[in-house]
Amino acid sequence: MGITDLFQDLKIKIINPRYLPFIDKLLIWGRRNSLWLLVLGIKCCTIEDIMVPGAANYDFERFGVLPRNSPRQCDLMIISGPITQKLARPIKVLYEQMAEPRYVIATGECSICGGPWKGMYSIIDGVDQIIPVDVYIPGCPPKPEALLEGIIKLEEKILKGEIRKKFLPKTGIPKIKEDWRS
Repeated sequence: MGITDLFQDLKIKIINPRYLPFIDKLLIWGRRNSLWLLVLGIKCCTIEDIMVPGAANYDFERFGVLPRNSPRQCDLMIISGPITQKLARPIKVLYEQMAEPRYVIATGECSICGGPWKGMYSIIDGVDQIIPVDVYIPGCPPKPEALLEGIIKLEEKILKGEIRKKFLPKTGIPKIKEDWRS
C-alpha cells in the first residue's frame, strides 16, 4: 500500500504541483489585501497615528486594514509611543499571540529610538530590541499620510516576499534580554 493509496482511501486530493505557484500568489495577494490591525498606543502619538487614519479622510479600510480587538485575530501590529521596561514583556506576549505571518510597524520617534526619553533608565531604545519591525515611520508625531504610506510599503514588501529576510537571525526570533540596561 503506497502513500497515494492512503490518500485515496482517506479521500484527500493531492494538488497538482503545476498549480502551486498560482496558489502561492493567491495566498500572498490575500495576505497583502487583508491586514488585521492590533493597535498598541502608549502616549500622545496614538491619537495622531491611529485614530485619525481610521476616520473618513484617511480611511484604512480601503487598503484592507481592519482593526480587531484580539491579538489572535491580528497579523499587523502598529506601535506608537515610548516603550518602558514594564511594557516590554506584554508587547512580546501580544506579538507571540498574533497570527502568522506577523507584521510590525513602528511609528514615531519614541517607538523607533526612544524619542526625547532616550537613555532614561526605564525607556527601551526602540521596539526593535523586543520584536522584529518591518516598517519604520519617523516623525513626532508622524502624519496620517505617513502611516498610510507605511502600510502601502508593507503591502509592497508582502507582495515581493521581502518580509523578515533581513530582520530575523538564522535561528529565529531574537531573545529578550532580561536586563535592558546592559
